Amino acid sequence: MQYRTIEKTGDTVSVLGFGAMRLPTKGAVIDEPRAMRQIRYAIDNGVNYIDTAMPYHMGMSETFLGKALADGYREKVFLATKLPPWSTETRDDMDKLLNTQLAKLKTEHIDYYLVHNLNRENWDKMSTLGVLEFLDAAKADGRIRHAGFSFHGQRDVLKEIVDAYDWDCCLLQYNFLDTEYQAGTEGLKYAARKGLGIMVMEPLRGGALAGNVPPSVQEIWDSAPVKRSPAEWALRWVWDHPEVALLLSGMNDEDHIKENMRVADEAKPNSLSEEEREIIDRVRQKYRELTAIGCTGCQYCMPCPQGVDIPACFEVYNMKHMFGDNMGALRAYIVWLEGITNGKSSKPSLCTNCGQCLDHCPQELDIPRLLDDVEREFEGPSTRLISWFVKRYLRYKRWRALRAARKMERERT
Repeated sequence: MQYRTIEKTGDTVSVLGFGAMRLPTKGAVIDEPRAMRQIRYAIDNGVNYIDTAMPYHMGMSETFLGKALADGYREKVFLATKLPPWSTETRDDMDKLLNTQLAKLKTEHIDYYLVHNLNRENWDKMSTLGVLEFLDAAKADGRIRHAGFSFHGQRDVLKEIVDAYDWDCCLLQYNFLDTEYQAGTEGLKYAARKGLGIMVMEPLRGGALAGNVPPSVQEIWDSAPVKRSPAEWALRWVWDHPEVALLLSGMNDEDHIKENMRVADEAKPNSLSEEEREIIDRVRQKYRELTAIGCTGCQYCMPCPQGVDIPACFEVYNMKHMFGDNMGALRAYIVWLEGITNGKSSKPSLCTNCGQCLDHCPQELDIPRLLDDVEREFEGPSTRLISWFVKRYLRYKRWRALRAARKMERERT
C-alpha cells in the first residue's frame, strides 16, 4: 500500500480509502459479517482511512462502523464522517448531530469531519447558521481533529468555499470523464494550491466505468500494450495526479478489494506514459461520442433563471442511457434535482422555454427540447412517490438523531 501525506494535517494516509456508502447487503440491510470481514481485511493490509456519513445505508453505516472498528481497529485508522445540511436547522443542531455520531461510531473524536454535499444552496444555509464557528469549537474541544467538506456544486462555488475558511481537506467527484464536471480538474487544482488535502469520490462513477463497458470502449482498452481491467485504468488515472491524497472506490466485493489494493500498491503519481494517457483520452472521447446528450458540463448555460440545474439534468439522463444504470440515474435524479439534500428543486419541468441558455451553449444543444426529454423520462408518479418518501424519511432520521442527542445530554447531567 502506498501512502501520501496531507499537507495541512501532516497525516500520512493510504492512497486507497474504504468508503462505507456501498457496503455489501442482504436484502435492504448491511450484511454485517461480510462487511466486517472486508473492512478488517483492508485495514490489516494497509488501508488506514475509513469514510462514512449519517444517511448511508438508511442511517446504519455509522452504527455498523462502531462495531467493525472495535477490537483495536479504531486506533489503526483515520475516521471520516459528515455533517448533513438537510438535517441541520440551527447552530445547536450541529453539536447535537456530531455528539450522536460520536456515540454511534463509539469514538471520542472524528479525525476528518466534513460538511456534507456542499453546493450553492447548502453552503449559503450552513454558513449563515454558523458552521465555520461550529467547526472551530468542535476542533477546540477535541471532538474533531480536522475539518473539510464534500462537494457537488459548480466550480465558482467551490472556489468561494475554499477561500472562506482554513479547511484541511475536501472530497471531490473526479474521474477521467468528469474533468469538467462539478469541481473538475480546475477546481481540484485550485483546492490543492490552497493546501487542502484532496480526497476523491466516484473514481469509477459508481462502478459505471468498470462494468457494462460499451464494446467500442472495450476495444480501445484491449488495444493497449499493457492489459488492465477498465477499473484499473480508471483508478490509475486518478492516482496519476500528485494532488490527490486518496480515493474512495466504492469497493464491496472481495475480488474488487484485492484488485484495488494491488493497484494502490503500484500506481504512483505521474507514472502513466504518454501512450497510456493517449489511450485514456481516446476512451474519454469515445464515451462522449456515445453520450445520449452531448453536454460537457461546462456550465456556460448556468445559472438558469428558473433554477433548473441543466448539467445535472443531462447527467442523469446520460447515466441511464449511456451506462444502463437505471437505479443509479433515478437515485441521482431524486437527490440532485428534487431538492432532497438542499430543499430546492432544480428539475427539468421548471423550464419555461425562455431560451436564455441557447445563446451560451458551445455545443449548440437545443436545451429546452432536451429538458423535455429528461422530464418525460423521470418526472412520473413513481418518482414523485419515492421523493415524497425519502424527504419524510430524512426528516424522521433528523428527529431520531436530535432525540438521541437530547437523551445523551440528560444522561450526562
